[in-house]
Amino acid sequence: MSDSALGRRLERRLLILAPVGKDAALIEAALAKDGVDCIACPTLDRLAREYERGAAALLLAEEALTELDVRPADLIARQPPWSDIPVLVLTRQGADSAAAARALRTLGNVTLLERPVRLATLNSAVLSALRARERQYQMRAHLQQREEADRRKDAFLAMLAHELRNPLAPIRNSVSVLRLSQLGGRTARVLEMMERQVGHMARLVDDLMEVSRITLGKIELRKQPVHLAAVINAALETSRPLIDSAKHQLTVSLPPDAIVLDADMVRLAQVFSNLLNNAAKYAGPGASIVLSARREGPNVVIAVNDDGPGIPADALPHVFDMFSQAHARGGHSESGLGIGLTLVRDLVELHGGSVVAASDGAGRGSQFTVRLPLGAGDVAAPEHAEPAPGLPLPRILVVDDNHDAADSLGLLLQMLGAVVQVVHDGRSALGAIDSFCPGVVMLDLGMPDMDGYEVARHIRERPDSSGITLIALTGWGQDGDREFTKAAGFAHHIVKPAEIAALQALLSSLAK
Repeated sequence: MSDSALGRRLERRLLILAPVGKDAALIEAALAKDGVDCIACPTLDRLAREYERGAAALLLAEEALTELDVRPADLIARQPPWSDIPVLVLTRQGADSAAAARALRTLGNVTLLERPVRLATLNSAVLSALRARERQYQMRAHLQQREEADRRKDAFLAMLAHELRNPLAPIRNSVSVLRLSQLGGRTARVLEMMERQVGHMARLVDDLMEVSRITLGKIELRKQPVHLAAVINAALETSRPLIDSAKHQLTVSLPPDAIVLDADMVRLAQVFSNLLNNAAKYAGPGASIVLSARREGPNVVIAVNDDGPGIPADALPHVFDMFSQAHARGGHSESGLGIGLTLVRDLVELHGGSVVAASDGAGRGSQFTVRLPLGAGDVAAPEHAEPAPGLPLPRILVVDDNHDAADSLGLLLQMLGAVVQVVHDGRSALGAIDSFCPGVVMLDLGMPDMDGYEVARHIRERPDSSGITLIALTGWGQDGDREFTKAAGFAHHIVKPAEIAALQALLSSLAK
């Protein structure tokens, strides 16, 4: 018999604990006629061992339920969330029995059978308990299927993000190189457009991963006291290109006094940039967008209004659902993936707040209102760690089997002032350590033959590696990926496509 078949058989047994007289043997013989697999347990210890192996229901005589022995209750308490094992208790005095009353309080799903019990009544109660347990097993199987589907979805989204980020990296690098070349006229405008669209694509990939992490409970907020104005300014910096490109009229109205929130600055800025982007995408050219905030008791209320096409009444209850696209039915070309508002709702709720959508109907605009609790702490003054002028940048070795990504990044780093060598495989990287003597190695993780982790291990095994800073350069950006690279000795983790501002800040921090 296979292990799975044996497990199914064990899970469908009736465990009997009737230590007085011949009750257990008589019950076992009577139920065997109906095909019930019974195990008579002479002691509580035996019952506990068999229960751990698997059981569909328990049949206990009240004489076995002594006041001092709490093992049956302990067994019940350790059940997984899907489980509610039926417990049948044979009692001589029904509900008036002290042992039966204690069983009702401590054993959960209890059915009392008063003795002497008719055989038909006993058979009916046992078969009913076994059917109920079978439904629990079906629910367990359903939950396991959902968990497996969620695991597969998470793995798919991570792979999708990785595959999308790889081609985005050389595109962004190349655009940054052209921008640094100070081309003017129409070329500069085209580059600005390309830069915006690459940034938009990168944000879509990030949003996909954020929603997946939140759904699986893998996101943690890094809360600290922050000014609401600073959060809104960060959101505006992200959304301004989209708003300006559509020539929208943006009005921002914040209270004159400082409003402090206990929040994750980056995550909360995501909330308002997504709301502003949403308004900018759906409102017509030159439309009015208003972001306003006000104190309301222990909360601050922030509203984003637009005079766009509005939200149909039947779509309002679903605008925060994953992949919901209220405007898609109208043929809107900017419908998007339908994940931005889901991310807004989840991040706001993680901050202890709420968000609601409202619209007076087609052509009458929409309003999204966020309510957040006020913080109690003071905002610390920012620390500026500006590098001293004139410090030389370290020599950088770029290692990536994607030739376009590696070569474009190498060119970009050179234009930022670094001395760079580019190689396309792990063995060449190890050879360049001696000939090029880099201070920084930017390593792609997913290379064939010798991946980035193995290259990093070989570098760290060298006696002269203490002066080399390892930077992971990868399309994998989940929290677990960052933990792996940190454990492997990487000092930094850059997710493709890297923004030029982030690269400049990193190079400044590495200048010695």
